[in-house]
Amino acid sequence: MLFFVSTVLASLLLIPSYALPTGSHGDHRPGFPRLPPVFHGGILCGLPIPVVQRFLCPRQDGGSPLTVSTPFGNAHGASDDSGTTRFAVKYANHNRWQASTVVTSWLLPNGQSDPTAMPMACPQTDLNSSAFVEDCLSMVLYVPDSVKSGSKAPTLMWIHGGSFTFGSANGPGLDGSKLATATNSIVAVIQYRLGALGLYAPSGETNLAVKDVMTAMTFLQRVLPSFGGDASQITIAGQSAGASMIRTLLAVPSAQNLFKQAILQSDTMDYGFYTPEIHQTLLNHFKASLSCSATDTTCLNALSLTDILNAESDLSGAAPGLTPAANPAEPLRPVHDGTLVTSTFTPITPFPRVNKPLLITTVNDEAGFTIYGGVGPGGLDPATYEFMVDSAFGQKSATTLLAFADYAVPASANSTDGDGGETDVTPQLQQMGTDQVWRCPSWTFARNWVSNGGRAFVGEFVVGASYPGNEEVPFCTDSGVVCHQDDIEIVFGTAPNPTPAQAALIQEIQARYSAFLRTGNPNTDSLRTWTAAGTSNVHATQLGASGEAPVGGCDPSLWGAAVPYDYQTLGL
Repeated sequence: MLFFVSTVLASLLLIPSYALPTGSHGDHRPGFPRLPPVFHGGILCGLPIPVVQRFLCPRQDGGSPLTVSTPFGNAHGASDDSGTTRFAVKYANHNRWQASTVVTSWLLPNGQSDPTAMPMACPQTDLNSSAFVEDCLSMVLYVPDSVKSGSKAPTLMWIHGGSFTFGSANGPGLDGSKLATATNSIVAVIQYRLGALGLYAPSGETNLAVKDVMTAMTFLQRVLPSFGGDASQITIAGQSAGASMIRTLLAVPSAQNLFKQAILQSDTMDYGFYTPEIHQTLLNHFKASLSCSATDTTCLNALSLTDILNAESDLSGAAPGLTPAANPAEPLRPVHDGTLVTSTFTPITPFPRVNKPLLITTVNDEAGFTIYGGVGPGGLDPATYEFMVDSAFGQKSATTLLAFADYAVPASANSTDGDGGETDVTPQLQQMGTDQVWRCPSWTFARNWVSNGGRAFVGEFVVGASYPGNEEVPFCTDSGVVCHQDDIEIVFGTAPNPTPAQAALIQEIQARYSAFLRTGNPNTDSLRTWTAAGTSNVHATQLGASGEAPVGGCDPSLWGAAVPYDYQTLGL
């Protein structure tokens, strides 16, 4: 079976309800898969979603200055009434398309002298050039006032999402002050090189962005004791592509001594790492778009960021035509190079023996923004739905999927819905997309992790806070709906004017994260038991409700067995 059926796009565009609007070029937002206007790579791709981008919302508030002595020199920060002190710092030096190295002295980001200034983003397309800088390997430390020298506090290091091409430490909701105070821990929100600058060095060196994150952890290990942190108690956490970065790091043997455990939120686990051959194919196309040879360092260093980002955009658009593995939702990804990244966590390589505790979560309506934003208010009729599933998955798998209760066309489909229209089966498509890309492969990963010596706790957010930008799709603001990214402001405690249900979940999840940071277990005496995942039943705890999430399509006999995941079909 091959998911990437070239005839689907042409067929869909003949249907007026799904034709692309003039000038539509898709949407991309931090933490959410990039969605160009093509139906390619499973059920989620091909739904045009024209929404306004929202990238940066830095805290530029003032505060009283504070100085802390570190091995790198004096760290200058600013405290405010949040109960934390914020330290923005450049953690690494790097030359273009070369591996980063830990700094030798404490420097504020962007050459600033004002300790309240926040880091500028790493270079990325669709962001004004005044908002990014190439020398962008910075982080923001949030240190609660309760943590003093010698405290041995744990640290949560957050890795932002954005399909490996967008986002920053200044993303909406990523102010770590409340999370640091609630967990009595240090919170570090980091940046890493994005897109072609982080993943497609003309020299052929791979995974520079992954190495950046390792450099950030090395910096933290050296500096944390100065702030009252324990260098051996680093938990890495991230959402969407940030979680995918963590999955990559779990496959890097040389990174294992840099962190103790990990939290993966909404990882697009259906997308595997690239093979060296796929990476080389994409790299060749990128190099052909540059006006320099791969060995002409002087020329490469003289290229403008505009030229590089234009070549990156060309690569992203061309990638699906170069290899079926290049899903347009995330065309630029880390590579299983066999030297740094030594496992795929898929059947292609033996699953390694593991021992780190993991906390793995998804949200109830991961695909809601994509599906409802693409289908639109007119809904999806059964005939078009069946055509889409058949075209995307092939007849055999489509028959299996459409026979499953969660995805089946209702028996009443031939009757009207009361308004004279056909039955709307958008909910079935949304559930299928959620299960395919996020929920079920995450459960499969958890079962495999436990089977190979690790411990995992699986959860599903059934309460969320609508993330900035998600309001562009009305479905995502409906009561009880939790779309992709709606967990971020719950975890960070930055949801504006939280409802009682949101406030209760913020308090619960921060208490569970506090426990996990210290023990590798999210359970506390005051909260209901969160059962650890087993080798068959993952016991996915509902976050925001009592009980466990229904298994549904994530039964091991469906996704990954009767219907292969993308990474199985594509040999990743």
